[in-house]
Amino acid sequence: MPRLLWLPILLAATPLAAQEWNEPRVAALVERAVERRQVVATDSALRSYRTVAHGFGVCLAQVGEGRREPARLVKADQLDVEVYWQAPDRSKQIILGWRDGAFLPTDIQYHRDHLGIVTNNFGNTIRIGEGDEVRDAVHPLSPAGLELYDFALEDSLALRNADRTLTVYAVRVRPRTFGRPLVVGTLFLEVETAELVRFRFSFTPTAYRDPELEDISVVLENSLVDGRYWLPWRQEVEIRRRTTWLDFPARGIIRGRWEIGDYEFNVPLPPGVMAGPAIGGLTAPNGGAYPWDRPLDAAVRDAAPPASRQDMDALRAEVERIAGERALTGLKPTRLAAGSISNLARVTRVQGLTLGVGATLGVAERRLVLHPSIAIGTSDGRVTGGLALDAGTGATRLTVAAERRVRDLSDLPVISPVVNSLLAQESGRDAGDYVLLESVSLEIAQRISGRTTLRLGAVWEGSHDLAVAATPANGSYRSNPPLGAGDYRSLRLRLDRSGGGPAARDDL
Repeated sequence: MPRLLWLPILLAATPLAAQEWNEPRVAALVERAVERRQVVATDSALRSYRTVAHGFGVCLAQVGEGRREPARLVKADQLDVEVYWQAPDRSKQIILGWRDGAFLPTDIQYHRDHLGIVTNNFGNTIRIGEGDEVRDAVHPLSPAGLELYDFALEDSLALRNADRTLTVYAVRVRPRTFGRPLVVGTLFLEVETAELVRFRFSFTPTAYRDPELEDISVVLENSLVDGRYWLPWRQEVEIRRRTTWLDFPARGIIRGRWEIGDYEFNVPLPPGVMAGPAIGGLTAPNGGAYPWDRPLDAAVRDAAPPASRQDMDALRAEVERIAGERALTGLKPTRLAAGSISNLARVTRVQGLTLGVGATLGVAERRLVLHPSIAIGTSDGRVTGGLALDAGTGATRLTVAAERRVRDLSDLPVISPVVNSLLAQESGRDAGDYVLLESVSLEIAQRISGRTTLRLGAVWEGSHDLAVAATPANGSYRSNPPLGAGDYRSLRLRLDRSGGGPAARDDL
């Protein structure tokens, strides 16, 4: 049985001199890579292979302002899939083992192609979710891709194989026209052969066919097998979804992670194995009927480490830099918005019932977004709200904002805002202490890495006392303390670092 040669462990990154898009050197390299893909597809020495792919799929939920909190595990699946390939480009995958566990109530269903691997680096066109999520996005290394994409050399990298060190070029790729269903990302091409070793990418907004898709991130890694064939070694995909009509700080996430090894070449394929759908075998989890080597919770803990989340965050930061001022989200640019349920309706003793609404007003295909919001207290008649403008290019974002808010002085709420509203209305028990804040701010945020952002801001803020203005259904309110402190001007430097992986759970 041929031996799988490991790839890639990063040894060094040597930045190249500043490169221009589509310069002759990168154009020649990419043309070699396109030709190489065509040659591999017609290599008469490789007639067939068989291997087994080991995969995990996890479904997560992420809620919270800024969505910096770790995602919560909802469901996990583990699969073993037998993979057959036959020249020139026929493949069949058979699900041998499949088990799942639900850690929160869910009815999530996978597309069938989420349960298998990509056997041909997507070929000339890329489809995900059986074409329901992404359909027919042209591959950069297809013959048509040469006319549709811009290319630029970024780095030269030394990658260690099991028996030698390889040199690859990192080639940035972006569409010449962002209005078409195409990809944005980085190709890693082996210098000697121009073979595609690694491909990290996301998509343009028009590539997403499902309106709930926020974005899809994909990493394909190939390894040199038997000293001759570059074949799938590791693959990851992350699919993020949000509501279509409301910009609310919550998203659903599906992550898939696959490892492939132990290839057998030019072996006789079982009769009729290629018949039927591309992914056959089990159609539902078969639990303990398959001989798994350890419990599911232990397997998931090892398969979904923080490093996986960090890698996908780094990929999104990478494609943002490549796309510049172009927006890469598949969501509608204009939607209603709410930071939390209490932003829509809440009850306090200083305003009574307060009703609010916000919106996200974006410019199509651009990272330019206006965030207006307004709220009115029914007891005090006070109008509050804000207006913020976000403009982004590459890894940099500029925010200009003006606000007038009634806020609880506590940095950490002592009670859920929804529960506090119910207690305040029905029994006069309001746990908050409130102050009226008026502010104007300017902030520049620089994304340093996938999870880390450095923020520098200038703020003018004025604070004012508030008096009790409402009456509860039962009981009475205590007075609101005088908390106004006048006007202040400040400079702020802040380092934000988001959670590294799924939030810890007792059952994991």
